[in-house]
Amino acid sequence: MSLELKKVAKSFGATKALSGISFTLKEGEVVGLLGPNGAGKSTLMRILSGYYTNWDGDVNFFEKSYRNHLKSIKNEVGYLTENNPLYADMYVIEYLKYVAELFRRKKAPINQLIKKTGLLSHYDKKIRFLSKGYKQRVGIAAALINDPKLVILDEPTTGLDPNQLLEIRKLIRELGDKKIVLLSTHILQEVDAICDRVLIINQGEIVLDEKLKNLRKNKKKIIQVSFDYRVETVALLKIEDVKHVRNIGGFSYEIETKGNKDKRSAIFDFAKENGLKILSLNQKNETLEELFNSLTK
Repeated sequence: MSLELKKVAKSFGATKALSGISFTLKEGEVVGLLGPNGAGKSTLMRILSGYYTNWDGDVNFFEKSYRNHLKSIKNEVGYLTENNPLYADMYVIEYLKYVAELFRRKKAPINQLIKKTGLLSHYDKKIRFLSKGYKQRVGIAAALINDPKLVILDEPTTGLDPNQLLEIRKLIRELGDKKIVLLSTHILQEVDAICDRVLIINQGEIVLDEKLKNLRKNKKKIIQVSFDYRVETVALLKIEDVKHVRNIGGFSYEIETKGNKDKRSAIFDFAKENGLKILSLNQKNETLEELFNSLTK
C-alpha cells in the first residue's frame, strides 16, 4: 500500500512552487525530504497534509483520491510542523487529551505515547516550562495520537540534546517499520542516520529519488593527492580507471576513479615513474552533503 503523486503542480500567482512532480511513498520506509529554502518542500507537505486543496495533478492515498476523500484521509495523517504550535498554558497530558478529542479518538494510546516519546517525567508539567527538546517530543506525540498511516515530520530533531536525539531517531525508525514517514530536515546527518531513501527537491522539481543504500554503494570514489611539483591534469587522466581530475590549488588534486578498486597504489606508481614526491595521499568518498550541493546549486 502506498501514497502516490502524479504530476503534482502548485503555483502562487506567477511563481511555480511545484512543477509536476511524481513519486511514490510506501509503507515501511522513512523517506528524507531535502531541498534548499524555497525549493517547494513546505508546499509539498501542506498538500499531503490536506492544508492546500487547490493544486494540479493527482494524489492517491491507499487507493483513495485526495480530491474525493480528503476528509477521511486527513484522519490518517500525522503532521509535526516546523514551528510546532502548542498551547503553552496546557499541561502535557491535558494537551494530548485535547488533540485526541479533536480526532474523536476515545481510546487514544496517550500513556503509551508519553512513554514512547520520553515524556514520563514531564507529562504533568505545563508546556510553557518545557525545553525546546521536550516541546518537540510533545509535538511528535500529538502527531501520532490518531495512529496515522502517513507521518510527516518537519525538522523533528531541532533543539534536541545528543541523548534525546538518539531516542527520537530510534522512535522515527520504529515508526518507519509500519508507516509511511516523510522526514523534512536541513540536517543531512539525520537523513543518513534515519532514512531508507532520500528525495531532493530543487526549484519545484525532484532532482534525486534514491535509496540510501544505493547512494552509499555508488558514491563517487575520490582520491586527494599533493605532489612536490605541478602536474598536468592530462597526464593524471592517463592513469588507468581515472575518470576526472581537478586541481584544488597549488600542487594538490582531486582524482575521481572508476570501479571498486583502491587506485592509490596506481597514483603512487605514477609519481615514482615521473620522479615526483607525494606529500599527501587520501581516499575520500562523496558525502550526502556534497551530492546535495551539486544538485541544488
